[in-house]
Amino acid sequence: MKFDVTTMIGLLAAICTTASFLPQVVKTWKSKKTKDISFLMYAILAMGLLLWLVYGIIIRDIPLIMANSISLGLAFCVLFLKIKHG
Repeated sequence: MKFDVTTMIGLLAAICTTASFLPQVVKTWKSKKTKDISFLMYAILAMGLLLWLVYGIIIRDIPLIMANSISLGLAFCVLFLKIKHG
């Protein structure tokens, strides 16, 4: 795999979008308050992330695979906490 400018932009985008999930996961994990989190939004988001992951695997794009694997895990974490804490 070659690391050109396009790949570096993809990796930076992947880091930013994936990191954006962390504050919500940490806050929800600590507070155990999920009343204001939309289950449907996170379910649709998780489906989209899964599809992006599959697409990334098909085209063998490392930034897509990395970002969507981690983001999907974080989205599932929020969904799990939403189910657990209502």
